[in-house]
Amino acid sequence: QEYLDFRKERSRMLLSRRNQLLLEFSFWNEPLPRQGPNIYELRTYKLKPGTMIEWGNNWARAIKYRQENQEAVGGFFSQIGELYVVHHLWAYRDLQSREETRNAAWRKRGWDENVYYT
Repeated sequence: QEYLDFRKERSRMLLSRRNQLLLEFSFWNEPLPRQGPNIYELRTYKLKPGTMIEWGNNWARAIKYRQENQEAVGGFFSQIGELYVVHHLWAYRDLQSREETRNAAWRKRGWDENVYYT
């Protein structure tokens, strides 16, 4: 009964719900617990159908530019649900470190080419 009451209460708070089953990219680090506190940024990309392999190959090269500060938590793609959707999860100590880390990536030769393609 307690669970049923919880579901009823929860349904009053939700406007919509969407589920996806995701697989992690093989070139990305395995997601591991982080020492905190951290802020997390979830970036979502919707790809053109038929471009997943090409896009993944591009990011396999790009991710090396973002490994110095261990901010890359995980990269995932949809397997069930809406297809051709990619998620990147990044962790930063705070908003200042996010800005510094992202600016440092832009100064690295090659990062701009990979991001432009995306």
